Amino acid sequence: MASISVNDMLIKFLSGGYPLHQMVFIRSIIGILATSVFVWFEGGWRILKTDRPGLHLIRACLIVSANMIYFAGLSVMPLGVATALFFVAPLFITILAIPVLGESVGRHRLTALLIGFAGVAVMMVPATDWSDIPRAAMLLPVIAAACYAGMQVMTRKLGAKSAASAMAIYIQVAFIVVSSVSFLLVGDGRYAEGLESESLTFLLRAWIWPAPEDLWLFAVLGAMSAIIGYCLSAAYRLGNAATVASYEYAALPMAIALGWLVFGERPGWVMLLGTALIGGAGLYVFARERRKSGVGPAAERPLRRG
Repeated sequence: MASISVNDMLIKFLSGGYPLHQMVFIRSIIGILATSVFVWFEGGWRILKTDRPGLHLIRACLIVSANMIYFAGLSVMPLGVATALFFVAPLFITILAIPVLGESVGRHRLTALLIGFAGVAVMMVPATDWSDIPRAAMLLPVIAAACYAGMQVMTRKLGAKSAASAMAIYIQVAFIVVSSVSFLLVGDGRYAEGLESESLTFLLRAWIWPAPEDLWLFAVLGAMSAIIGYCLSAAYRLGNAATVASYEYAALPMAIALGWLVFGERPGWVMLLGTALIGGAGLYVFARERRKSGVGPAAERPLRRG
């Protein structure tokens, strides 16, 4: 979560000068090189072989969609707001874990889910805190959260047979492919001309060679990408999906703090209320899950049935 917070801050910081697909391409090239070290420690290149390529492809498409949609929203709103809205993802994960993984979710956790989504509704209400942000743009982190939730549930489903580093490599490859195709289609920036939407401009802006002072920021982005890909894959591979998702709320205060320190984004009462509802609901889900069962490796512990 610390790496995700730094990653999001850097993406937002660089969003005024570079297109998203360029940043994704550079960070993924660096990330795949770093992730290769994890692959070597976990058994070498042979672990990349899989008998379920279709499921891995779906998982990769979901995380690419989640990132692209989320960062498009992040470019036009405060870091803390985007992060808080995105953190309905653990609630989506809890919902998806019922039909996909067979994990039971009782009435207490369902109530917590409703409270969490109420927090999203509160943050969507027009407020002076961010009155200049289009309401449609504020839906982008929520849509991204749904895609991310699907990806992590797939991680849990695939985790018993796939190493964390292998799943991280698949994702990095997907990012490289998608960003390369984006460069071929829109990399010259012709579709960005005359656009008023900052989110679309961020997606369609022309590629430029990074300024010397930004090179180290791209290097940090790549390192964060490798850490995020491996750690999240390992966590969801080993643990109960609803429980692991609850730990992600550690990023909420980190994002608010970075937004304040780096961008001068002071949280207003609407943001704090919505964040409290979303975060509180997720932490309650965690508390209920902790009471009901321990967390063991996916390969060693059968999925709970309702």
